[in-house]
Amino acid sequence: MSREVQEAMRIVSQQRFGGPEVLDAVQAPVPIPGRGEVLLRLGATAVNPVDCKLRRGRVRFLGDPPFTLGFDISGTIVETGAGVDGMHPGDHVFGMIHSRTGTYSEFVIARADALASRPPGVDHVVAAALPTAALTARQAVDAADPKPGETVLVHAAAGGVGHFAVQFAEQRGAHVIGTARTSNHRFLRELGAAEVIDYTTTDFTAAIGPVDVVLDLVGGAYGQRSLLVLPDNGRYLTVQESDAEGDPRYRRITGRPSPALLADIGTSVAEGRVRVHVDRALRLDEVRESHRLSETGRVRGKLVLTPWRDRQVS
Repeated sequence: MSREVQEAMRIVSQQRFGGPEVLDAVQAPVPIPGRGEVLLRLGATAVNPVDCKLRRGRVRFLGDPPFTLGFDISGTIVETGAGVDGMHPGDHVFGMIHSRTGTYSEFVIARADALASRPPGVDHVVAAALPTAALTARQAVDAADPKPGETVLVHAAAGGVGHFAVQFAEQRGAHVIGTARTSNHRFLRELGAAEVIDYTTTDFTAAIGPVDVVLDLVGGAYGQRSLLVLPDNGRYLTVQESDAEGDPRYRRITGRPSPALLADIGTSVAEGRVRVHVDRALRLDEVRESHRLSETGRVRGKLVLTPWRDRQVS
């Protein structure tokens, strides 16, 4: 990229809180990476449920609009800032970033120390599906530390975080039970779930005996209900607000950037030991539709966004 040739880029921005209709494509200057930062050309990003909550103002950690959503990035380095060692223009990288400038954008600023090299054989779409969801799942399973033979109950098991959590728990030798609609049961069994419960027709508290670990990816009233199937020494971990807060078994998990862990997950994907399910890959032209799909709660695995139609990259 030459700054003499391209000084502006498209970003998805919002001027107010609201539904998907507040997401607009606008022009912005191409940013200059600061110390310790790199400028990436977007290959793909992902939609996470928190994006929709931020858009509506239900969570406010980005502050008030305007801002650009998006936390996941797979892209190609085009510029490096001062103090960046070991990364160069042309390198393919992926990672999780937390910034008001987001990743729904043609070019993205990221801290170099938040990125990992994209493994050979893992394309932008698959890589972009990993950072937030896979890191959250891996960090939750690591925190729960299930032992071989222990039983792990995963709520919303077919979703972005859930379908990774099922695999990570099963790889530790756990007996995994997932809650999901019947249409997702075969999918979850293929990922390693030993039992699957349709939460729309069956009360999981009556269908299963005590479990050692609950990974609650739903939150809310699922908290107290989940405690009913946990013994006194059980572990309850959630990524959402939950009515189980205050119980000694409760632990809140927030996915954190970790390039080393992300690189390990990427290697597992490249070697076929972890499966990534992308429900749909849409273009940034379709960002409003991607949010509508996310809010249905029916997404299997991940939703991914690739660049605008006239900005596709390899």
